[in-house]
Amino acid sequence: MRFAGRFHIAALSCVLLAASAPAAFPAPDVQRVVIDDFSAGVPGAPPPGWKDYRLPRKKNPTVYRVEKDGEDRFLKAESSEAASAIYKELRFDIRKTPILRWRWKVDHTLKKGDEARQGGDDYAARIYVTFEYEPDKATFFEKVKRAFAEKLFGIRLPGNTVNYIWANRLPRNRSAPNPFTDKVVMVAVESGNIYAGRWMNEERDVYADYRRLFNDEPPAVTGIVIMTDTDNTRESAAGYYGAISFNAR
Repeated sequence: MRFAGRFHIAALSCVLLAASAPAAFPAPDVQRVVIDDFSAGVPGAPPPGWKDYRLPRKKNPTVYRVEKDGEDRFLKAESSEAASAIYKELRFDIRKTPILRWRWKVDHTLKKGDEARQGGDDYAARIYVTFEYEPDKATFFEKVKRAFAEKLFGIRLPGNTVNYIWANRLPRNRSAPNPFTDKVVMVAVESGNIYAGRWMNEERDVYADYRRLFNDEPPAVTGIVIMTDTDNTRESAAGYYGAISFNAR
């Protein structure tokens, strides 16, 4: 069913967060929210503290495991015609710690990857920041669609989502709506293969990005998601992720 299929992909793009134990707010005076530096991970094993999200349909999952280079540990994601994600639930006020910092690297981008097409919606590396759903700002039709999707997949959907991507074609610092849903807006932090094979240190003002992309004040952050996927393009890719944190200005 096309309607169900569209919401399945939209749900994946938002990375559906299961309604488990509520995540706590950091202390009011917090200056830094550390998501992970992967130092506690065992090389060759999945990163501790992260949850898996796998597509309900039978697709190969991306393999996420901690790797070690000297004393440095990082997350490696390998995808071969595959798609799945890992995520952490958390909850905090993005106004207090708006600056997202992280390190990442890719071996190469995807030849068939295209930010404007559903069939090209694959990335060697991407990080999502999900926000709380605000029902008072949703239209009646949006509420009906959301209720259908949540019943179909048995999980709770977040609200708007900012997706930081290592883009295939979209120019650096450009943004575009996800081809499956306007609730996810993609921001090209890096683009193409110019810096492929090199660790890149990134910094984004998530609060400012949300206001610009959604023309609204952001609600609370509800989660962070890591995803490397190649199911649409049927290619292979590897993404590498280093320390991730939210910081005060």
